[in-house]
Amino acid sequence: MSTKRQLAQRLGVLTGFDEPDASLEQYRTPPAVAAYLVHLADLNGDVAGRTVVDLGCGTGMLALGAALRDPARVVGVDIDPKPLSTARANQDRIGTETAVAWLRADATDPPLCLAEPVTVLMNPPFGAQSGNEHADRRFLGAAAEISTVSYSIHNAGSADFVESFAADNGGEVTAAYRSTLSVPRQFAFHDDDERDIDIELFRIEW
Repeated sequence: MSTKRQLAQRLGVLTGFDEPDASLEQYRTPPAVAAYLVHLADLNGDVAGRTVVDLGCGTGMLALGAALRDPARVVGVDIDPKPLSTARANQDRIGTETAVAWLRADATDPPLCLAEPVTVLMNPPFGAQSGNEHADRRFLGAAAEISTVSYSIHNAGSADFVESFAADNGGEVTAAYRSTLSVPRQFAFHDDDERDIDIELFRIEW
């Protein structure tokens, strides 16, 4: 198994969004954050040999991070075809031999019917944009439907919401971790060249 640092280095070659859509809150998950989440999932036995689904995969950062840790297969789901095209190019760039399928579909209602145990990895929208409120709730609902365990990234201070949602949907938060996500200036409403956002990562058994 590669170290978390080595995994982040490999993910560092992946390209992000060419034309990010603010309404979809499309931000590149930093390689260090992706490596942290994937490494945690792998240490818990939730990646190797399993089917891993990245809901709202964007350009494939989490999906391809998981693909480097010997899962049975990986599925990346996103509604926007442009980042999916980039994800396919990123797959070639990183050179994983794991079977990876890229599916254009609504990640909050994925057309998947998987008989085997599934791990969901996701960095859902935080619901910060008008008209996109509670987006993370819809992503968690999809994870509850298709997975036995999920890992997700949320704004700091989301613990009460995530724990309550999980309990109401037959799940349980079994671990929570803190980290920081750096968001670069990429939309007109951004005031800073880069802003660090405190985040929390949750492991939920469904």
